[in-house]
Amino acid sequence: MDDIEIPQYYLCPISLQLMKDPVTAITGITYDRESIQQWLKTSAAGGNKECPTCPVTKQPLPRDSDLTPNHMLRRLIQAWCTSNSKNGIDPIPTPKSPLSKSYILKLIKDLEVPVLCKEALKKMEALDMEDERNRTSMLEVGLAKALVSFVLKCFRERKTTGLEEALRILNLVWNSSQDIKVLAKDNQEYVDSLLWISGSDIDHNHVVVKTHSMLVLKKTMESASTSLLERLNPDFFRGIIRVLREKISQQAVKSALLVLIEVCPWGSNRTKIVEAKAVFELIELELEKPEKNITELIFNLLARLCSCADGREQFLKHAGSIAMISKRILRVSPGVDDRAVYILGLMSKFSATNQVLLEMLRVGAVSKLCMVIQADCADYLKQQARGILRLHSTVWNNSPCIAVYLLTRYHR
Repeated sequence: MDDIEIPQYYLCPISLQLMKDPVTAITGITYDRESIQQWLKTSAAGGNKECPTCPVTKQPLPRDSDLTPNHMLRRLIQAWCTSNSKNGIDPIPTPKSPLSKSYILKLIKDLEVPVLCKEALKKMEALDMEDERNRTSMLEVGLAKALVSFVLKCFRERKTTGLEEALRILNLVWNSSQDIKVLAKDNQEYVDSLLWISGSDIDHNHVVVKTHSMLVLKKTMESASTSLLERLNPDFFRGIIRVLREKISQQAVKSALLVLIEVCPWGSNRTKIVEAKAVFELIELELEKPEKNITELIFNLLARLCSCADGREQFLKHAGSIAMISKRILRVSPGVDDRAVYILGLMSKFSATNQVLLEMLRVGAVSKLCMVIQADCADYLKQQARGILRLHSTVWNNSPCIAVYLLTRYHR
């Protein structure tokens, strides 16, 4: 095939490959549909607010301009491929006609009719999963706004019919649509609606529906404005903690943890998370020995919450907190080791009552710190462990497990 000369006008000016679905832009230049759509998409993703230009003529090429199928050229290319099949040229199938805007608008209109909305959503989902072009076509005529409006309508009317399909589509199109991110960026009611779904009584596929609501909520929080993140109310955090407590699904738990980590640094959110009894629930969740990635998220969040006095107080009220932290050191991952030693450091520095120090000795936390010094860990982590051991050597120096370290190396 490399020896075959392809006619120049059969090649896409962007990809320089044989066109499979030639379309003509308003500038009169013909491109392969996939190449020119990617050009326009890349221009939008790059934050270019100005109208993109035609790659060949450099004339303005609005993103919403029509791309007209060049049927004549496509037939010529197909005929050329057929005549050269003996030379290894694969035939080019006739591309499927793009979705008509009128059909998409009808489906969107059907969302407003209770008896038609679920069927319309199923058709949208099928079209979205069929190919990227369908997704692009639906987003261009307002799918994002329609889906957000549908979820809000269900929230206001306290109805759950169609939510499974709507949330699944939102998950599918999220990364392809800037409109959804803009609509959700500062929309408190939309956030409330997603949290309401996670706590609703849903008869059919409740695990799937609630999991999708948490997945969408996670993406929403990642795109949320600073203003929205700073004004989250206590009910929001209680709702997220409820998801952790109920353990709806592995995905839902992971999404809930990521949401808390995302919002924790803003405003007084850390205090609100602690007040929602998050520390206790995180310890309970970790005691069930979840998957590694869940453990890493739990320790990440615990470290953030224990950096405040109320968080440390709640941590120490749980009878198994220090023991749990100790057992995970050197057993999960370097990231967990880092956060675990950090938490023990906070306890030994700011909450070091005699009871806490003896508890650290009794459950093996002090021994684990000694093991960190000997293990193949990062130097900074060993230094942190040494610092904790030095800090309370007078309390721990009678332990046979650590006498070598405290009495000969780190004794004050």
